[in-house]
Amino acid sequence: EIDIKRLAALAGLPPVALAALKAGRMTLKQARLLVRLPDKAEQVELAEAALDGHGFPDWRITERLDEGRVTVRDRRCALVDPVRYGEAGGRTEADLFGELAPVLLDPDILTELWIRRARGIAAVFEAEGIAVHVTAGPEPELPDDLEALGYVYGGQLPAEDMARYRAQREVFNKRAETARRALSEAGDPETVDAAIIAMIRARVTADQTGCGGRVVTTMVMWPASGTGVDVRCYTPEEPGIEEDGSTGSGPPDQASAPPAYVPPEVAAPAPETDGVNHALHAVRTDVATRGLIRALADDPGAALTALIARLFTVLVLRTHVARPDSALAILATGFNPAGGRVIEPLDGEVRQRLDDRRATWQASGETVIAWVHALPHGEKMGLLAELTAISLDVREERTTLIRRSARAEAAELAALCAADVTLHWTPDAPFLQLHSKGLLLGMLEAMGAEDDRARSLKKAELVDWVAEQAASRTWAPAGLSWAGSPQDDADEADDRPIDEQDPAFDDDGVGAFAVTPAGEAALDPAAA
Repeated sequence: EIDIKRLAALAGLPPVALAALKAGRMTLKQARLLVRLPDKAEQVELAEAALDGHGFPDWRITERLDEGRVTVRDRRCALVDPVRYGEAGGRTEADLFGELAPVLLDPDILTELWIRRARGIAAVFEAEGIAVHVTAGPEPELPDDLEALGYVYGGQLPAEDMARYRAQREVFNKRAETARRALSEAGDPETVDAAIIAMIRARVTADQTGCGGRVVTTMVMWPASGTGVDVRCYTPEEPGIEEDGSTGSGPPDQASAPPAYVPPEVAAPAPETDGVNHALHAVRTDVATRGLIRALADDPGAALTALIARLFTVLVLRTHVARPDSALAILATGFNPAGGRVIEPLDGEVRQRLDDRRATWQASGETVIAWVHALPHGEKMGLLAELTAISLDVREERTTLIRRSARAEAAELAALCAADVTLHWTPDAPFLQLHSKGLLLGMLEAMGAEDDRARSLKKAELVDWVAEQAASRTWAPAGLSWAGSPQDDADEADDRPIDEQDPAFDDDGVGAFAVTPAGEAALDPAAA
């Protein structure tokens, strides 16, 4: 019966669409996509364009179908299962061809059910005095005197506080994984809610630790596909302290701030300036510099110490950068472009190591040069690698500003260290969100995870789907590799929109009909 319904729907296509199908200008998959459009005039328009050789705009149809539709891959469905949705009167429409995700026809019921369950979770924290805003749409307007809390990076807290914060973040990560597992197993709702509450409690504790113990007073909660809910914590902004002790908008009292760490300095000989004019002093220091250059060049061990100490001072301590404040004129810049984000498993790990080394140096009470020189050779080389790595910058701001020389160096370095980004990271939602739906579908094809249902997903749902498939396959786009030129063509292919005229995308599917050599449409025997 379902096969007959499918064939009947296809038979209802306008004649020009059947002509395009017989001429090979449109695939059966595209024909099934065209059937789903309710506007017959639009069907004719798209079919005529395909017949005339202008291609078939799959994206146009999928975007039209996505408008106002909510599927079972919606993030609210993590907390609302199909049974509960159906019992509440929610209707579901299955795709005729079984290729697209089922559509939920009553999104208001879905929202109501999600908010009701999320409210139950929020009530636990409201009882503890936290104001919780639950939303399945835009974020609510909050008072201007609230400060959002987020991830804290090394160097922003004293060493002991940073260690406590990292321990709390680890607890949060483990509880988030427990919540994901509980949701995926579709266990008892009370057990799932308990796992989510434990996860949120760990998040609150971590955020409070990261802001120096300030109390979280407000929380915003919204849907998330993995953990059911996601939260952002807020705390009141700290008022400034004026010099007379009253609060105000003036500068804070410097005496109340923790004292800055002052590193030791080795005693240096005083310059001889009696009877010496500027020109003579310049000549003397010039010659002394050249003498030290020769001595340092003859002692590779001392030169290595000097290089590492200078890089550590510039990149980690961010002090004595100016020429008058350092014997070495070596300058370096850490990679930190405006608008970028630290990715914890990648450069975040390197920054973490350097933050730990900063704390170790401060605890030693030595100068940077003395501390570096005393390091075992392996530790010294590891520090050099981290400092060199954090200064790497192969970012290109525009497609018209390709840094070919820098790319060539990056390819050499990648080969030397056998670079593979998937050892530590696979594409996540913030990365994938910047891609178009065509590019996201191309990624699924590249990783061997093609699924017709993906074409019906909304952008947010497709992002989650691609992230999940990439993680399960330990895959990342070839364009993130600095491999040599043999891969360049493949990289460009990965970034091109999908062309479904390509035979590789032809899929007869279930219950479809085939085009015979004579140009006639006949029932596919395999489907029958």
